[in-house]
Amino acid sequence: MAVVAHGELDAANASQLADYVQQCAAFSKLVILDLRGVEFFGTAGFSTLHTINVRCARADVQWAVVPSRAVSRVLRICDPEHALPIADSADVMLVDQREPRRLLQLVSQSR
Repeated sequence: MAVVAHGELDAANASQLADYVQQCAAFSKLVILDLRGVEFFGTAGFSTLHTINVRCARADVQWAVVPSRAVSRVLRICDPEHALPIADSADVMLVDQREPRRLLQLVSQSR
């Protein structure tokens, strides 16, 4: 299952994303978190990815994140050992063919 997020990921909405991914993981044993549309990614976003990693491991769900430039920048600093699973866009395309996308808008369009 592919979960797609756009906009900003920060302390105001990070836990919402973690909860949403957990709900999606209940329906699939593979979750791709597509963050290519995320323009701002704060440290709360990194903490959320760690939370998702722990929750997916507990639920025996494979997952990966497809980062935007903003996400990659934080991951280079906060995850230098590459502990979090990273996917490329080709991986997302494979999932798209098998399962429907679930969209989550993190920031309203009227900003």
